This record gives sequence, C-alpha cells and structure tokens, in this order.
Amino acid sequence: MDMSRTRRERLVVIGGDAAGMSAASQARRLKGPDELEIVAFERGHFTSYSACGIPYWVGGDVDDRDRLIARTPEEHRARDIDLRLRTEVTDIDLDGQRVRARDVDSGAESWTPYDKLVIATGARPIRPDMPGMDAPGVHGVQTLDDGQALLDTLARTRGRRAVVVGAGYIGVEMAEALINRGYEVTVVNRGSEPMSTLDPDMGRLVHKAMEGLGITMVNDAEVTRIVTGDDGRVRAVATQDRDFPADVVVLGIGVRPETTLARAAGLPLGTHGGLLTDRSMRVRGHENIWAGGDCVEVLDLVSGQERHIALGTHANKHGQVIGTNVGGGYATFPGVVGTAVSKVCDLEIARTGLREKDAHRVGLRFEAVTIESTSRAGYYPDASPMTVKMLAELRTGRLLGVQIVGREGAGKRVDIAAVALTAGMTAEQMTTLDLGYAPPFSPVWDPVLVAARKAAAKVRGSL
Repeated sequence: MDMSRTRRERLVVIGGDAAGMSAASQARRLKGPDELEIVAFERGHFTSYSACGIPYWVGGDVDDRDRLIARTPEEHRARDIDLRLRTEVTDIDLDGQRVRARDVDSGAESWTPYDKLVIATGARPIRPDMPGMDAPGVHGVQTLDDGQALLDTLARTRGRRAVVVGAGYIGVEMAEALINRGYEVTVVNRGSEPMSTLDPDMGRLVHKAMEGLGITMVNDAEVTRIVTGDDGRVRAVATQDRDFPADVVVLGIGVRPETTLARAAGLPLGTHGGLLTDRSMRVRGHENIWAGGDCVEVLDLVSGQERHIALGTHANKHGQVIGTNVGGGYATFPGVVGTAVSKVCDLEIARTGLREKDAHRVGLRFEAVTIESTSRAGYYPDASPMTVKMLAELRTGRLLGVQIVGREGAGKRVDIAAVALTAGMTAEQMTTLDLGYAPPFSPVWDPVLVAARKAAAKVRGSL
C-alpha cells in the first residue's frame, strides 16, 4: 500500500442550480473522484436549470419544463457528484467545518464535514409582510418548483383574472405570460413607470407597449394587503385607493440574496445583504469557503461599488471561477457592468451601466442624450423604430450607461455598449468603432453610434 497517498478532500456545495453545480462540475473536471469527493445539497426537485426561462414556460413559448434543464441530477451523479435532492442545509458550523442538513420529506437531520465549502443559495422572491400574502393562489416565481406550482394553480382556477405585483423583469415577463394564457392581467407597480432598471422616460415606452398588449398598468400604487375569501383563497389585491379582483396573484417585486445561513454563521455581508467575496469568489476572510450566484454582491466596474445583480449569466461564470480555484487552478471574476435584456411581446428592452439616479448616487456628473433611429436602413423593408439613451461623464466623456427600447434587432445592440463600458471607453472613442453594416442589419450609422456622437458633442459643448 502506498502510504504517501494524501487523504481525499471533500467539497460540499450548498445549492444545486447555476453557480453551485457549475462549480461542482468544473472542480470535477480538474480533480477526479480519487482526489476530491463532491457532495451537493439541493432543497428542490431540480438542478442546473434556467430560471430565466420560467416565464416563457408558463406562457407556453416553451412547451416542456424539462427543456429548461441543462443537466439532470442523474447526469451529475454519473460524474461522481453525490447530489442530494430535497435536502436543505440548515446550519453551517465554521469551527467544526461541517454543515447540518435536513431531509425535506422525512425531517431527518445529519452533519456532513467539509474541507472546502461553496455557498450558492441563490435569491428569494420578496414577499412583503402583509395580510394574505401566504394565501393559496399567491405565487413567487424563482425556481422550477415555483413555476410548476403556478401552473398547477392556473389549471385549477376557474376565474381568468390575474394581478401581477411589481413591474421589474419578472413582473413584466409574467404579465405577458399570463396574457398568453388568456388571462385578464393587471400590473400593480409602486414606481412611476414599469422597469425600474430603466430611467422613467425609457420606462414610459415599456408602459405604452404593455397597454398595447392588453395589460392594465397601475403605477404609483402601493399594495396594502391580499384580500381573501371565505375559503382562504385570494380574491383581490388591495391598494390604498382600490381593490383589484384576482383569481391568481404573481409576485414580481424583485429578489433578495438568500443569505440566512451565511448571516447566522457570521460570514461577511454587504450593504445589499449579499455575501462579500474577493475576485476569486472566495468569501472574504475565509480561506476554504467560496460563494457565487444570486447570493453574492459583485463589483460594478462603472461605479466602483458593490451591487447585487441576480442573473444566470453571472452565476454560471461565478461557478466556473469557483470550480477552477477549488480544483487547484486559478481564475478570477473581475466584476460586471449591469447588462440585462428582456421583452414585452415584440418590444425589446435593454440596459447596461448606470441609470441617471445611479450616477447621481455615486456622485458622478454627466450628460444624458436620447436619440431616435431605426433597426435597419430606413428604406429597407421592416425597419423599426428604436430609442437609445446614453450617459457620458462630464469633462472626461467616459461612457456611463446605455438604455435601448425598440423592436426586433434593438435589444442585443446593448452588447456594443457593454463591451465599451468594460473597456472604459469614452463616447468619443465609441464613435470610431468599426461595426458591421449592411442595410438589412443597420443604418450606415448604427443607432448606438448615433447616440455616442450626440453624447460626445454634448460633453465637448460643456467644456
């Protein structure tokens, strides 16, 4: 027997979706079962799925739930990952380097020691503490289990009135999904316009498109309670001014980092409630603990401050970085610029970088410009209108943010701005970008470059 052989290490992963299982899979690629044992805990029924696809599954654009699953539990287990479904971690013992887990169905509890720990607990939907919020018929939509529960409710419900509370990405997408299901949809939004990730002038364009789809938008409205009937089920959503009848309610208020375990263990949290990590995604001050996905805060490369952004793109990248480092390699996650894209019917909505209020909050002075253009050369068939808003820093001209609302071909143009933001380019520098051109794809001057020209000129005029 070779006594020089070292003991096999154990990696414990809390959370079986994008960040957690990406980390586990990458670590397994780098270290075989004889070197690294991997145990992953997931409290739900599914792993490695696209939460972003849930509204499209509910709305019928995706006909099969399993199409949202990138890798099944069986596929993970076939790669020597000990994946334990329906098992919720309830405690992290830092001193003892172990976690306590509870079988969701049986209630049985046990401790599992670790050498290395990955926390990928995700985010939880915001559920305000108000009467009726836990009534049957009220749904958050964060996991595949949540999506299935909503579909089960829709199948049982006789009425066709739905109220969506909140008008962020999930709220807007779920409103469209319910319209597609044949429901009469009202969106109750506390903001002045939908999509608070945009400035209100751009959100107004989304508002108009939602109403064109048949959605009733109620802005500047604060929900005070969920009204229930004698059977305990939801009957209406109440605001300070009136009640909105509802047979089903979907919460699209947003999410918070799920850091209950981390907080109880005394791990460092940021101002937004997310775990704080270094560039290798290692939890600050803890050599053998990593965290990634919707439960962490990340560096905003534009403002230089920490932010909480719940996106699957980030979570998968976090997992790759964590798995590489756990597996003995070296990788870092430098930060984000806050790029996101969505749609309402055929209206595409995109943003990256800072909004006006973000720039004000961090003390940046800027110029803002808005331009109207088209997705293709104006004479080419099916050219559609597009609105681009751009923020550039006063004096330096550094690009700070871009928002785009338009029809087909508008949304992904935000990627041009995302690259420019990451590179720290100025609006002036953007005007010289050598972008692809042909009449079916763009005017001679792409709309993003038209906005850059206008922003650069405004910055020059302010000097």
